[in-house]
This record gives sequence, C-alpha cells and structure tokens, in this order.
Amino acid sequence: MAKILLFAAFVACIAIPFRVFVKGEQTKHRYKLTLALNGAMFFGLMLFTGVMLFAGSASAAETEAAVAAASGLSTGLGYLAAGLSIGLSCVGGGIAVASAASAALGAISEDSSILGKSLIFVGLAEGVCLYGLIIAFMILGQL
Repeated sequence: MAKILLFAAFVACIAIPFRVFVKGEQTKHRYKLTLALNGAMFFGLMLFTGVMLFAGSASAAETEAAVAAASGLSTGLGYLAAGLSIGLSCVGGGIAVASAASAALGAISEDSSILGKSLIFVGLAEGVCLYGLIIAFMILGQL
C-alpha cells in the first residue's frame, strides 16, 4: 500500500505543477504559482518518504532483522547520494554553461576567430556534470 501511495505522490509531483503551468495564463503569476506548487509538493514528498523510512514496526527487534534493515538503509542512502551527486552537479553545470555559452556567443559575434577557444570553455563547463556522473558510478560500485 505504501509503495502505491509513494508512486501516486511521485506522479502527482510531476503532473499537478505541469497542469498548472500549461493551463494558466501567460503571466508571471503562472510561473510563480508553478514554482511554489512544485516546491511544496517536492518537500511534502520528501517529508512523506522520511516518515515512511522511519516508520518501521516495533516487533523487528531480532538481530537478523536489524542487520537487514541497516543494510537496506545504507543501500538506500547510497542511492540517494548517487542521485544527489548527479543532480547537483548537473544544476551547477547548467549554470556554468548558461554563463559561458552566452559570453561565448557574444564574443564570437564580435570576432569569429575565437570560436575554438570559446568552445573549449563551454566544454569545460559541461565537464562538471561528467564529474558528478563519475562520482555516482563510484558510489554505486561500492553498494
């Protein structure tokens, strides 16, 4: 039952803000409402999964069950760490590419001979995402 609720919450976190965004008028209020709704649903989902994580039964006091639970918790936290390393590095890489690419386009429009140098800087900014992916593979290799 909990897995069905969790899946429904995941789908709702994607579908509801998307519907608000698509059905709203083309105003700043639509963007603010969508962002606020997306943030509220995300943190609500995190709270729900945290409650479900620590809401175990009290009768599982045997040592084998405790070892299995600790192993499951460490595996789950490993997957969480891998996901966070990819997600946060991609956010940082996106910010870096946005700055580098816009500056590169401005510089290329003035002097087209610096195309190669500007592409190197944009590629270096994209490399941040690859570092996060490598770290995630290293974490998943330890599980």
